[in-house]
Amino acid sequence: MAQTLLLVDDERKVLDFMEPFLKQEGYTVITAETGLDALRLAKEHKPSLVLLDWMLPGMNGIDVCRELRRTSKAGIIMVTARSEETDKVIGLEVGADDYLTKPFSLRELLARIRAVLRRLEGAAGDEPAAELRRGDLVISESKCSVRKRGADLMLTPTEFKLLLTLAARPGIVYSRLQLLQAALEDDLLNDERTVDAHISRIRKKIEDDPSSPAFIQTVYGFGYRFGGGTAE
Repeated sequence: MAQTLLLVDDERKVLDFMEPFLKQEGYTVITAETGLDALRLAKEHKPSLVLLDWMLPGMNGIDVCRELRRTSKAGIIMVTARSEETDKVIGLEVGADDYLTKPFSLRELLARIRAVLRRLEGAAGDEPAAELRRGDLVISESKCSVRKRGADLMLTPTEFKLLLTLAARPGIVYSRLQLLQAALEDDLLNDERTVDAHISRIRKKIEDDPSSPAFIQTVYGFGYRFGGGTAE
């Protein structure tokens, strides 16, 4: 069955640029021109991935992304003309898996879509795996789930892969580049600050005190490691 993509942009010409190409590549494509329509269609069609413009009438793309992250495990790629580093960090911090600035080539767009979908498929793979128990956390690779003291935590596929990579080898220090390669599996994402944004979101979800993290610890000048559940 073809995977469904939801394209969200208030400019019809942008949708017309992407839609025929992605259909030709075998995807089922639905489109929306407002944030509210995007949320409605996402609920109705349950797309595998959402390509989401930032500047939308009424409800902007950041608010749409935030709402989708409350209700959906779909991949999200922000596609926008906003190219400042702070804009990218904001997009990633509200839950986007990737951030693509306009103008872009269709081939680059396709590569990024495939990369995010690979991460989704990898996180939800059918291969059985033992649960990782790390302090109050229980991480199940086969179920793509994280629980803390019995409560389910909702992580994006990218966040889950990063957490799993770190938790699988407690105490091992990973550089940002290593995390990009091991967890994100995307040569196009060469901005190591991407990792910082995702780590910040993970900490908000799994740590009792994100400002004094017990699980994902920063090793200054090197990167990150998974601790034993006790803050440094």
